[in-house]
Amino acid sequence: MKPVSLRIGFMGTPDFAAVHLGKLLDAECKVVFVVTQPDRKKGRGAKIQEPPVKQVALERGLELLQPGRISDPEVVAQLSSFEPDVMVVVAYGQLLSREVLDVPRLGTINVHGSLLPAYRGAAPVNWALIHGEKVTGVTTMMLDEGLDTGDILLQTQMSIEPEDTAGMVVERLAHVGADLLFETLSRLEEGTLPRVPQDHSKATYAPKLTKADGLIKWDESAVRIVNRIRGLDPWPGAYTYLGGKRLLLFGASLGAGALSVLPGTVIGLTENGLGVAADEGSVEIREMQMEGRKRLPVFEFLKGFPLPSGAVLGER
Repeated sequence: MKPVSLRIGFMGTPDFAAVHLGKLLDAECKVVFVVTQPDRKKGRGAKIQEPPVKQVALERGLELLQPGRISDPEVVAQLSSFEPDVMVVVAYGQLLSREVLDVPRLGTINVHGSLLPAYRGAAPVNWALIHGEKVTGVTTMMLDEGLDTGDILLQTQMSIEPEDTAGMVVERLAHVGADLLFETLSRLEEGTLPRVPQDHSKATYAPKLTKADGLIKWDESAVRIVNRIRGLDPWPGAYTYLGGKRLLLFGASLGAGALSVLPGTVIGLTENGLGVAADEGSVEIREMQMEGRKRLPVFEFLKGFPLPSGAVLGER
């Protein structure tokens, strides 16, 4: 694999972005600086955690910046001082001003986890699963000041399997996207990179998720419920209520056909998990997590929280 000789500035934060940075470094590309979000408190213990991209940058001895605001004039000046040929943005987490976008002489390239113009926004994989899509993919595009509105450079498709969760799809897409990014940079250097304006009339959106998006409505069809549970795994997690407490649900699949019981009624254990009635059909849940407790296989969960047939989920 021939290294790209361009001077690259990299911006990214989570594991998804760290895979892309690692790919460029393994290919001996010249990454002249890395920008990531500041360290933040996370988890029940509120411990300070470093972004995965920071960990890669430190391990590989790269120049690292963690500005609170990427658009501050002193930050823009610092970025310019590295004289990058191109900047790459992968799930960075801050919008870039025109001043930042104009720092590299060849422009700023973004890796987005959808087949644009579909699913513009912060959570493309999650919403693709929630909506029951069978295919997704990765797009590299030239960033502008809009929300994922820049010209498309390259795209590649990937299938979504019936048992996939958002976490599984993101993990696979990271490697697909890393390969596509390397090809994009190689073709940019060669002068053979296409650039196609998006058809904005076909745009759909994938807004940032909140915990409220996880509430399961048992009077919906089993298919819609299964898709929502898959699309919100591992975060923020689909949930219902049990005894007034939030109960997170993971690992869902379609169960038996139409049932003449109240939606949300526990049907009982099956070979695959716990059956729960929906408005149309039923859902089988393989893992559960009571708020403040560990995520457990349903058979382990029921040892501490028995759910007899006829119990109804969703009542606060």
